Amino acid sequence: MGGHRRGERHDHYYRMAKHEGYRTRASFKLKQLNSRFRILKRGDIVVDLGAAPGGWIQVAREEVGDEGFVLGVDVQRVVKFPYKNVRVIVADITDASTPELIRQNLPREPTVILSDASPKISGVWDVDHFRSIALARAAFWIADRILRRGGKFLVKVFQGNMFDEFVNELRKKFESVKVSKPPASRKGSAEAYIVCKGFKSF
Repeated sequence: MGGHRRGERHDHYYRMAKHEGYRTRASFKLKQLNSRFRILKRGDIVVDLGAAPGGWIQVAREEVGDEGFVLGVDVQRVVKFPYKNVRVIVADITDASTPELIRQNLPREPTVILSDASPKISGVWDVDHFRSIALARAAFWIADRILRRGGKFLVKVFQGNMFDEFVNELRKKFESVKVSKPPASRKGSAEAYIVCKGFKSF
């Protein structure tokens, strides 16, 4: 029964995404997180790491409006958007040259960095958790180098034995760190989202 209910839930958000013109059902995760935590606002400069296929870019663009700017970054090519203030680049977030490449494609320092990046799923819990933490740390490494003082960072991580350690690392660099699982996340999923505010750049 549980699997059947999860399937229905998946279909619900999948249908909503199709109906509302979003590229992926994951758009609703960001919408729900933003509604609860107020991560995005008009005029923000946003970097979306692991952006393909672009569902989070769409939501971010809605929130920042014409005054803001959204840059999507992914190893896969993302189909372009018809907005002057949305740009997508192909880059690996684990590559040491990526922070500088991101800087070159922004009008000014980013105020928000998002990461919904997921590793290739092996089905082995410990392996997937480890890979997820590695991607989240790569996103945090980029944020630590380019995020504006006082900025916000939202990152997805699969829960496991390294989760608390990673949250504690974030607490050293942000005034506020909270963990959340939006309703649009599948019930059986190990994913959690860490919402960080008040970046302390040194």
